[in-house]
Amino acid sequence: MKKLVLASIFLALVVIILGAYTRLTDAGLGCPDWPGCYGHLGVPQTEAHIDAANEAFPERPVEAEKAWNEMIHRYFASALGFFILVIAIWAAVKHFKGTAGPVKLPLLLLILVCFQGALGMWTVTLNLLPVVVMAHLLGGFTVLSCLFLLYLRLTPYRIPGGDSYIRSMAKFGVIGIVLLVAQIALGGWTSANYASLVCTELPICEGAWINKLDFAGAFSVPDAQNYEFGVHNNDERTTMHVMHRFGAIVVFLYLCWFAIALFKKSSSSMVKRLSILLVIVLGIQVALGISNVVYMLPLTVAVMHNAVAACLLLVMVLLSYTMYRKY
Repeated sequence: MKKLVLASIFLALVVIILGAYTRLTDAGLGCPDWPGCYGHLGVPQTEAHIDAANEAFPERPVEAEKAWNEMIHRYFASALGFFILVIAIWAAVKHFKGTAGPVKLPLLLLILVCFQGALGMWTVTLNLLPVVVMAHLLGGFTVLSCLFLLYLRLTPYRIPGGDSYIRSMAKFGVIGIVLLVAQIALGGWTSANYASLVCTELPICEGAWINKLDFAGAFSVPDAQNYEFGVHNNDERTTMHVMHRFGAIVVFLYLCWFAIALFKKSSSSMVKRLSILLVIVLGIQVALGISNVVYMLPLTVAVMHNAVAACLLLVMVLLSYTMYRKY
């Protein structure tokens, strides 16, 4: 079960990366139906199938590259769902046999991945409704984190030392996770509303950006038939982008303080190493964020920005879990 959970963690990370790639290549509606693609299990290939697909969806003619991006993401997501189903059944069987082991977390994962599948469907059927796209992103990060937590639960370890300082700092690790998740949500909202390129200067935005701020509009969902390429005006998108940057500053300062405080005062070599890892991953993430602005959102950098955000969250989960398990 532990090996299966580990494989599922890597698969979940791949699904997050593929989801980011699909979103950033504007392939979220590459297949206008769900769960298939123009009524097929794969992308229509023959001329007859393509003609039939174009007739059935005249507003969304077949673009093979975008359709494959979307379907490959769905294939990997389906495989992850199958893995989690096996994990949940395995845990339930062991529980009913009286064997010790976590059962609530695997069942929660099964519920989460089912809801994640529903969000994937609504992403298509509601034409990239931003709140659904953002929730789908957060759902992926939640599934990944819970899988990692399950892996840690299946890895019995205790850190000797009785470090009371570590225990007292554990709650600040949880606060860090909350701040980081909020920042990921802001990034997802910015991306879902196609606001990533609305500010092209550093450190904040060009021109009189402070006069453009419209918080009510930026965090609303306007009525529209299709949300592809965004429906918010420039001021609202500027607000999203600026808030994401301010959020990045807050998270960066908080996590730096947290890591430095642990490194200075902890007596645990493991916690010290994790603190160093946290700073390194955080630095990479900030560099990727800056590169997105300087180089106008290159695809590889933007995808890595999502992947490293996931890694940063896993580091925080590992650090917080370690602090609570230490005695």
